[in-house]
Amino acid sequence: MFDPALFKLPGMRRLAVILAILAVIEGICIIIQAQFMSVAIVGLWHLHALGTVLQPMLIFALAWTFRQLIVVLKNRLMYPVVETTTGDLRRQVLHKLYDLGPSYVAQTGTGNVVTTALEGLDKVQTYLMLVVIKVIDMMVIPWVVLIYIAWLRWREALFLLAIFPLIILFMIILGYAAQAKADRQYEGYQRLSNHFVDTLRGLPTLKQLGLSHRYADNVYQVSEGYRQQTLAVIKIAMLSTFALDFFTTLSIAVVAVFLGFGLINGTITLLPALVILVLSPDYFLPLRTFANDYHATLNGKNAFAAVQKMLALPVTTDRDQLGTHPLHWQADSTLSLQQVAFSYPDAAQPALPEIELTAHGYQRIGIIGASGSGKSTLINLLGGFLTPTPNQGTITVNGQQVTHLNQTAWQQSFFYIPQSPYLFHATLAENIAFYQPNASLSAIGQAAAKAGLSDWIKTLPDGLSTSIGEGARGVSGGQAQRIALARALLDDSRRILLFDEPTAHLDIETEADLKQTMLPVFEDHLVFFATHRLHWLNQMDYVLVMDHGQIVAQGTPTELAAQPGPYQQLRTEMGGE
Repeated sequence: MFDPALFKLPGMRRLAVILAILAVIEGICIIIQAQFMSVAIVGLWHLHALGTVLQPMLIFALAWTFRQLIVVLKNRLMYPVVETTTGDLRRQVLHKLYDLGPSYVAQTGTGNVVTTALEGLDKVQTYLMLVVIKVIDMMVIPWVVLIYIAWLRWREALFLLAIFPLIILFMIILGYAAQAKADRQYEGYQRLSNHFVDTLRGLPTLKQLGLSHRYADNVYQVSEGYRQQTLAVIKIAMLSTFALDFFTTLSIAVVAVFLGFGLINGTITLLPALVILVLSPDYFLPLRTFANDYHATLNGKNAFAAVQKMLALPVTTDRDQLGTHPLHWQADSTLSLQQVAFSYPDAAQPALPEIELTAHGYQRIGIIGASGSGKSTLINLLGGFLTPTPNQGTITVNGQQVTHLNQTAWQQSFFYIPQSPYLFHATLAENIAFYQPNASLSAIGQAAAKAGLSDWIKTLPDGLSTSIGEGARGVSGGQAQRIALARALLDDSRRILLFDEPTAHLDIETEADLKQTMLPVFEDHLVFFATHRLHWLNQMDYVLVMDHGQIVAQGTPTELAAQPGPYQQLRTEMGGE
């Protein structure tokens, strides 16, 4: 339940020491409460005057008040540390996601990443807030109470000392069962998130293909499985709570019986017997409080483990082989990949067995192939989002050999325009200025005009200051691509363009209109353009034909058209588009 990695968090050890000291003081307050309440009760039992019990009752009230203040103080000390810790973890996770790149998201699933980075960290915050204080209380307060009981009467203290680990052992057995159920529940939650996010993102395509109802049933089946897993966890939680209450109540009853025999035999007086009986529930209280929140924090523990696992993942090193400043890509610049390979984790076959290509200056290089041929994988490799197989092949940029293209200088020199450019919940101007946040409003307006957004901007209520993106004003696919083009036009220092089927989800009319805007952007740029629309090849200087991760043909469109082979076959298969 208590992850040792918690003590490695900044400030947690110092806080744990303070909480342990406060727990000792709280245990002393519990003893004072029990002692003076028992004194007052015994005084009333012996028919003492009411005035004689006022002082012990007043001390009891002060001890009770001070105990509650300690509880408040512990929460006050814990909350800012938890806030700071979860904030730091959130920043570390976001930085780690940036370092790991799109390949990690593709490998683990978008829903899984969202679960870890958003809901997961919220659960971690709840976990930290609940578990740390309660674990320290459980480790300290029972010992303080037990020492005092042993000072009063060692037999009952020995029984309580013996029964405590037995109860913990039984709870550990149930805890392992609950942990296994909770692990499956958390995996089911991540699987549900992945299915839901993927279905939501592909809903327009699913509706066009008439498959939306089938995938709705799929989401229902996954959510039903998650419901059953949740109920299984709840059953274990109810069983463990009942078992803990039963054993602690039975233990207190046994102590009461021992004390009763002691009173009958005259081996103990009423006051110490009553003090021991009053302290016995408080002896078990930290354990019961901890158990009550055990199941509520299991998901938080799993989320914390998932965050720690993500942060421990290795990231690409040697990112400054080309320097730290953007490259000045010019007409005589070159990029060469010779026998470069790439494999996805746990894949039986390499996704890109042996890639050989050379790009010069401001070439326009088209990448075509059937679905699954490796076009997007090659674009991601060129963007440095994927790391090639180590010690296989060579990559050179302007004659300098590098181990991969996840280079700081290289990634500051290109624009990546995917099928669906991401639009942030911000103004249109802020979205266009993504690569140039300090750009002036006039420069943003000029870039928007070159991207063909002027007529649309005139219809917006606040022009460039109109909010778009998540939950704001809707943007069509063609407008999203024009915003991505405006980003490229705003920063003329980046001379490399990577397009990953940017018009795949657009209708022919929208694509034809967008094409007229995009072609001028290609001027004085090195362009890699992955597409399955053959009409784009007429604007390419060079074409790579891919099949099963291999470049099976390459050359100018004229050269490839004159030779029978993969290019001709692909044109025949895709001729209807």
